[in-house]
Amino acid sequence: MKRRGLSEKELIADLRKRFKPSDDSVILGIGDDAAVFRPGDMPLVVTKDMLVEGVHFLPDHPPHLLARKSLSVNLSDLAAMGARPRFALFGLGIPTDTENDWLERFFRSLSGIASEHDVTLLGGDITEAPSLIISLTLLGEGKDVIRRSGARPGDAVFVSGLLGEAAQGLELAKQGIMWGAAAGSDRFLKAFYDPVPQVALGCRLAGHKVPTAMIDISDGLSVDLGHICEESGVGAEVEAAGLPISPELRQSSPAAEEMALHGGEDYQLLFTVSPQVLENLTRIPLGHKITRIGSITEGEGMVLIKADGSRQPLVPKGYQHFRA
Repeated sequence: MKRRGLSEKELIADLRKRFKPSDDSVILGIGDDAAVFRPGDMPLVVTKDMLVEGVHFLPDHPPHLLARKSLSVNLSDLAAMGARPRFALFGLGIPTDTENDWLERFFRSLSGIASEHDVTLLGGDITEAPSLIISLTLLGEGKDVIRRSGARPGDAVFVSGLLGEAAQGLELAKQGIMWGAAAGSDRFLKAFYDPVPQVALGCRLAGHKVPTAMIDISDGLSVDLGHICEESGVGAEVEAAGLPISPELRQSSPAAEEMALHGGEDYQLLFTVSPQVLENLTRIPLGHKITRIGSITEGEGMVLIKADGSRQPLVPKGYQHFRA
């Protein structure tokens, strides 16, 4: 049966049952003209992301993984602020021929990842659209929010996790390679289809007042480090030898370093640390692998220091909307 067999009223009724508020601060959830909630004493942190078919995801992106990713990209934004996620508003534009089974798998998975991160869905909007469009607004709480604008010359530059895995996953997906179809491909496909937002790490970093500036790597290291530099009025040096690239990626692609520098959608955290905090960083219980990849410098521009010691400009080449 096609989606047009369900009325808007029936679909909303299903969502009201599926996303019943479990948070005592929710006064009124799905079903009215607006939601009502009492967020608490901490400042609210709000982020919004939109995913458009053909721009942010491939047409054959599995619905259960697409649901997870649609929330994960927002969770990653809050992680970069050091905020704890609380509530979400959801918008969905769906073509008329969307199957009911697709919707069932999508919303079941969305409910699952929301529960994993204690996120309460407050409501939203669903409409017909010529192609699939997903929009999520996420609200969180953050006592010690971290901005992009606090980096200073002499700060160390760190990243969490591994870089370039999602970029390799995208290349495999474009070739039509699916999970389990090729030896060694699953780790890269998972990184692309089902990224893990570093919410716990972001909150720990902020709670221990570690970063002077922080951002999540969504558009690529070179682009997102450029955002920190621009907002902070500084430059940066990145050491190619220090990039956290897995042996599996180096074996799989001759462009591993390029993927680590410019590939997007890793959703790892990129942050700067002052020399004073750096002395004590090893004694702070972060519970996650972090790697120093460079330093913040005076002036403008970014420099890549190659393994042989040579220096070259690090030009942002990651994903940029509206780039000619």
